[in-house]
Amino acid sequence: MRRNSIFVLLALVLALTVGCTNKKSVNPLANVGSKQPDKVLFDRAMDAMKHNRFDVARMTLQTLINTYPDSEFIARAKLAVADSWYAEGGSTAMQQAEIEYKDFRTFFPNMPEAAEAQLKVANIHYQEMEKPDRDYTHAMRAEEEYRSLIQEYPDSKLVPEAKQRLREVQEVLADREFGIGRFYYLRLAYPAAIARLRTLVDRYPLYSGADQALFMIGQSYEAEIELVRKNGRMNEVAKSKAIDGLTKEAADAYGQIIKRYPAMDAAVDAKDRLIAMHQPVPRPTRAMLEQNKKEVASRHEATLMSTVMRGFDRHPDVAKATHSGDPTMIDPPPVTATDVVRSVTASMSADNKLGVRTINGKVTPNEAAPRSDTPAVATDDTATPAADQAASTPDTTAPVAAELKPAADPNELKPNVDADPNALPPLQQSNQIDTSNGTTASASSTTAAKTEEMADISSSKKKKKKGIAKINPF
Repeated sequence: MRRNSIFVLLALVLALTVGCTNKKSVNPLANVGSKQPDKVLFDRAMDAMKHNRFDVARMTLQTLINTYPDSEFIARAKLAVADSWYAEGGSTAMQQAEIEYKDFRTFFPNMPEAAEAQLKVANIHYQEMEKPDRDYTHAMRAEEEYRSLIQEYPDSKLVPEAKQRLREVQEVLADREFGIGRFYYLRLAYPAAIARLRTLVDRYPLYSGADQALFMIGQSYEAEIELVRKNGRMNEVAKSKAIDGLTKEAADAYGQIIKRYPAMDAAVDAKDRLIAMHQPVPRPTRAMLEQNKKEVASRHEATLMSTVMRGFDRHPDVAKATHSGDPTMIDPPPVTATDVVRSVTASMSADNKLGVRTINGKVTPNEAAPRSDTPAVATDDTATPAADQAASTPDTTAPVAAELKPAADPNELKPNVDADPNALPPLQQSNQIDTSNGTTASASSTTAAKTEEMADISSSKKKKKKGIAKINPF
């Protein structure tokens, strides 16, 4: 009886063990032989994708997601749906793949596959990127997505690949800015050319033509100097200040070529221009020289076949993109043509500001009002200019003019001064002459006699005129 009970117990344990084999395994990917329905659906979808039956694969994966929402294959199933659209290709399929990848990052942001999904989104726009002289929308989007991957997943193994793709995208964007700046330069629109090229150099220092852009900036400033020299409406002071400011800007552009890109072709020309402008020539550091040499050596030259086929391909050529250096992660503020003109105008008016100067820290007293008895200042034609300047400069230490004693005026008439015997006094003053002085009395009597004689002569003339009028009727 005891032996039978032992057999029954063993049979029950065996039955329970067989029944437990239908449970889902903890790691379904390791257990290849698992026969769970969600695992079966996932394997069936993967097999359909291998045979390029993307519609069947997406329907199978969607059935798995809807039927088994708690399955361990949910994350891989959603990523596989996006991969099916990505592998199918085409504009519409790529748009749908981007949506699915972003949904995966939203639901599973902490999974290692999230960085892969972000890289796939950036690669979608990288593949749709066109030449620099065409639509640059996808290039801008690719730059944004690669930057997001590098910043959000700095520890991912996909970061080096993302950085290299970002350098290639920025090469295309920089080439576009260079074309626009060169267009303005050839049209003699120098402020606009300087603004575009300066923005290019600030944003994309790894650009293969950065030295040419800086050299063109220097040439634009030199052309502006010639225009200022030929301007006949500017005064000489403003013209000199404008030329000094433009010369400094041109020298800075040439100097930046020598300091940042000493191993590139434009460095020799920049040195010649600085010598011709009588400006100091800077020297690059050894570290910067080695870095620039490494950047130049990492670039690839375009082959003859790629050059021929470039005209038939809508995608840009990224062979000139460097493979060293850190790409720009944050764009600096752009430079506008208005900023260029404003900087030149500021250099012209830098020293024209008005100011107030205090002498000895004291206020000089007011001068007294002029009076008739104030003596006239004697002028000397032989005085030197220094003496004239000293005479015209007021002395702040002198006393107030009101306290000075005026000198006598020799031309002023005074009451108790003897009259000149040879002078003819006025008629109205004849009654006021003192008769006590004999000399004066005789002079007055003589004067009276002469006056009476003049009166008689005038009366006789009047009589003669009347007689003539009566005789001559005309």
